[in-house]
Amino acid sequence: MGPPRGEGCVRPLLGQSPPGPVPAGFLFASAPCRDDPPTGTVPAGALTRRRVLFSSDYIQQLVIALPAILFALTLHEVAHGWAADKLGDPTARRMGRLSLNPLVHLDPMGTLAFAVSMAAGVGFGWAKPVPVDINNLCNPHRGMMWVALAGPVTNFLLAIASLIVFHFVARFELHEGFIGQPAALMIVASYRVNTALAAFNLIPILPFDGGRILMGLLPRRWAWRYGQTEAYGFFIVMGLLLIGGLHWIMGPIYRTLMLAEQVLAGNILRIFGLL
Repeated sequence: MGPPRGEGCVRPLLGQSPPGPVPAGFLFASAPCRDDPPTGTVPAGALTRRRVLFSSDYIQQLVIALPAILFALTLHEVAHGWAADKLGDPTARRMGRLSLNPLVHLDPMGTLAFAVSMAAGVGFGWAKPVPVDINNLCNPHRGMMWVALAGPVTNFLLAIASLIVFHFVARFELHEGFIGQPAALMIVASYRVNTALAAFNLIPILPFDGGRILMGLLPRRWAWRYGQTEAYGFFIVMGLLLIGGLHWIMGPIYRTLMLAEQVLAGNILRIFGLL
């Protein structure tokens, strides 16, 4: 049995150029690989391709991607709450949002949107935002920036960990068989999901994490003015997503993260003599 689908896309991640175009999605949108079969997940802007709603292929993709999505999303939200707690705001901890139980963080409508939209080839959904009282932070202006940064950084580290784990799976040929192949595909999904989630949240538009990070870097007067755009941010992103223009913003972020993850994972493996 040959390598699992997707291995050809993960092997090059340790020191070579990243794969091609990057689709956008709130939680997950898998980047197509050159060796993916035509029935694979399609990027935004290609939703007119033939696809049977809730087909066996859709169910298989959902089963493989769902654990990675839940894990990535849960740790992303917990990281926000943990950072806020360390910086002086215990709101998330008191409301039980530091739990590793995915059900605590899922939004019913966001979960339903993801399940339906994935049938079209793009995972689109959202989770319940972690409550943060900015007035409790030691330094509200800078503190909120660190709270926002904690989520994408967590996904970035999880993506690196996924690359390292996949390296061992491929090296010892554990990707074959009834259990090995689905497990390997889940690891690949974990890498893609975490990279996509980090990239999407780093888009510098409020109320997303990237917007809050930018707001924390700006002088206070400019930050206040930039903060006035938050009411329109969601609609701006939705508009960009619908016209297929979001990849122009997300693409460079995604590719930069991929390259950094490849380099760091490769260096970690080299340091320990494993590559």
